[in-house]
Amino acid sequence: MTVPHILVIEDDPDIANFLKLDLQDAGYRVSHASSVMSGLIRIREDTPDLVLLDLGLPDGKGHDVLTRVRQHSALPIIILTAQGDLSSKVELLGLGADDYLVKPFNPAELLARIAVQLKRFASDVVKFGALEFSAAQRLVKYVGEVVPLSSTEFQIVRALLEKPGQLHSKETLFTEVWGEHMQRNDNLLAVHMANLRTKLQKAGGYGVIRTVRGFGYAINVQRD
Repeated sequence: MTVPHILVIEDDPDIANFLKLDLQDAGYRVSHASSVMSGLIRIREDTPDLVLLDLGLPDGKGHDVLTRVRQHSALPIIILTAQGDLSSKVELLGLGADDYLVKPFNPAELLARIAVQLKRFASDVVKFGALEFSAAQRLVKYVGEVVPLSSTEFQIVRALLEKPGQLHSKETLFTEVWGEHMQRNDNLLAVHMANLRTKLQKAGGYGVIRTVRGFGYAINVQRD
């Protein structure tokens, strides 16, 4: 069994060491980067399974890492931030963050969030019409074209494709994507659904996501 590899991008050596020890004790393989540039290099060369990303880095902001990665990958990214206000959270989710924890946080909660993110990729290849989902490659394609999704958007597609064409309630979809530990947040779900819809449309996938106002969503692929 392959040990999941977690990359910690954090410039504070004390926090980085604390995270490394906790993660190793939990059975993960851990690597570390302390800047935007070294983090991007590590992601490209080491191909981690998940990234813990601090926002305050010496050569830029964690936002820069998030934006660059989301141009080509659905790699799970959890933000570690001191900013707990709603506007900051909405901005990070809009950029493609999968989850966030406000410092200081409980190590047990962090491990639980990591486990949820890693579990989301344990499913098989699914095809429905022109839409193709590959868990192993962490890719979604539409008419053969790769759609650059965040990890959360990727998991939304996965959940919808478990019952293709059928309507998923907001409550059910939220639980499937974020897990039972997260309190249902329809605004959070709406932000990710809007981002997902926009990216599919750029690939020519108009009308792929069907919305039933006040209830939920479904995959509605009509093109083969």
